Amino acid sequence: MATSRFNIILIASLWLALAGVLFYFMNSQVHPNTAGLLSSSTEVTLKRDLAGHYRAEAYINGIKTPVMIDTGATDVAISQSLADRLELRSFNAIRTATANGDAVSYMTRLSSVQLGGIVAHDVSASITPRLGDKMLLGMSFLNRMDVRLYQGTMTIRQINN
Repeated sequence: MATSRFNIILIASLWLALAGVLFYFMNSQVHPNTAGLLSSSTEVTLKRDLAGHYRAEAYINGIKTPVMIDTGATDVAISQSLADRLELRSFNAIRTATANGDAVSYMTRLSSVQLGGIVAHDVSASITPRLGDKMLLGMSFLNRMDVRLYQGTMTIRQINN
């Protein structure tokens, strides 16, 4: 009887270990660019996620948040909920064209945007209420960088201006 309990515990432990390894593997495929894995140098290499997008964790005014790198976005676009957490305000409304159609956004400035060891200060951004919980790292950040795409990787290198 003790042997059968031992076998059950052993089999359950093996299944849990297998599930843990599978979770770790899948999580690294879905979220390949977490802040802890990004280089602390002024050059960061990002891997595409399973959907073909370049996503990462960045620090906006010191707050860690998931971002999607979007070379088609004019500005860094942040959600209303992130703007509220950062206590950002704007009274300058602008009309923006998004992938989901026209929207109203509000211009603001970010003290800092950090991706790995890359830091940019005083970055133009737009608060886009219809963005949901997403954040786009657009050209107001990327135009200060050397950005290269090659075989499923994006390399972003900070340029000293």
